[in-house]
Amino acid sequence: MYAVYSFTKDGYIIMARKISWFDCNYSAILRCQEIAIEKKLDSVFKKGVISMYLAINILGLLVFLGIGFLFSKDKKAINWKAIAIMIVLNLVLAWFLTGSAAGRAGVKAAADGFAWIVNISAKGTVFALGAWYNVKNLNFICSALMPILMIVPLFDILTYIGFLPWIIKWIGKGLSFITGQPKFESFFAVEMMFLGNTEVLAVSGMQIRKLTKARNLTIAMMSMSCVTASILGAYIQMMPGQFILTAVPINIVNSLIATSLLNPVTVTEAEDTIEKVGSSENGKKEPFFSFLGDSILGAGKLILIIVANVVAFVALAALIDAILALFWKQLSLESILGVIMFPFAWLLGLPVHQAWMLSQDMGMKLVTNEFVVMGEVTGKIASYPHHLQAVLTTFVTSFANFGTLGMIIGCFKGIADKETNDYIAQNIGYLLLSGILVSLLSAAFVGLFVW
Repeated sequence: MYAVYSFTKDGYIIMARKISWFDCNYSAILRCQEIAIEKKLDSVFKKGVISMYLAINILGLLVFLGIGFLFSKDKKAINWKAIAIMIVLNLVLAWFLTGSAAGRAGVKAAADGFAWIVNISAKGTVFALGAWYNVKNLNFICSALMPILMIVPLFDILTYIGFLPWIIKWIGKGLSFITGQPKFESFFAVEMMFLGNTEVLAVSGMQIRKLTKARNLTIAMMSMSCVTASILGAYIQMMPGQFILTAVPINIVNSLIATSLLNPVTVTEAEDTIEKVGSSENGKKEPFFSFLGDSILGAGKLILIIVANVVAFVALAALIDAILALFWKQLSLESILGVIMFPFAWLLGLPVHQAWMLSQDMGMKLVTNEFVVMGEVTGKIASYPHHLQAVLTTFVTSFANFGTLGMIIGCFKGIADKETNDYIAQNIGYLLLSGILVSLLSAAFVGLFVW
């Protein structure tokens, strides 16, 4: 008995079938050639399809940048050199973190590190909840939220001892130097990544009171685009950690791109100053254990806020769906928002049916929050195509939603003057547009390198 193989130029090895010496005839050899040709055509077809969707993804990136230009408050003041530098920087970041072996290894190590911290935090949860903590069937609170009680104080301790401010200082300086953006705006973007939008706004009160109302609008717009490092552990439990961690630095740069397009502001050298993270009006440092106690209480309040928001938003969304169904059974909040967001989802380089799925998740995230969407897809996202996983995860990794608008406006009311608050309130649409634009840009950048 012999096995007949056929080798193609691309290295395909095809075994037609096991045959005897006498069966090795011309028809068997011909069939091997036909199989090789079919595989070659299939490979060419797949490459052609990917190339088509890649072209759409590139077009989408250009369209999203064009939207920023179209709605710009001062088109003539846009610093195109700085924007070009930031686009190149994000292309390099997206490629390195998703397309290079070293970048993927680094992201995986970071994701594993967060998972390790989350697993350690489970010891405290098990001690407090006992049999309620079921490893085989963890609920949303135990798996995603309880780790916050350890992770938030951990980051606060790193802030207290000065390590985190040191990291922020040098990353912020580097970002400002590379991008040519004002120092405080660059620092603010990095600070938000580690500390969160409302937290950084709270500790930046002295700085904000010195800024012009136009720069404060920029800060408010940037506040729509961040995530907090201390909450990444919760995200990673529900979505692919690789893309969660990739989205974080890319969001930082995109927040600068979006605000530079939508609200370009000229900052003089005298105005380009910064305050230290965590500095207080009187300069005194709180005792460590008092500080730690406040941090733990703050983490507990954060969990209650998240639970309250998730429960309320999911229930309200269900109520709206039920009311809409009274008029037409197929009508729902997801379908309405899906129609609005569909063109943008398709421009991320997806087939129509996948773009429709993504558009509904995008719309729901804007109306509710990222936790609602993550909870919806956590059990099925692993079965999604790789490109869809990447753009969906990247898009939802931000605080851009209607609820965040209220939080930002509330923060500014407590730290800025009436003129600034009125100016921000008049431009509330720009805050929402900036948040959406950053999420779309980040998804587009990451999508270019994941297929």
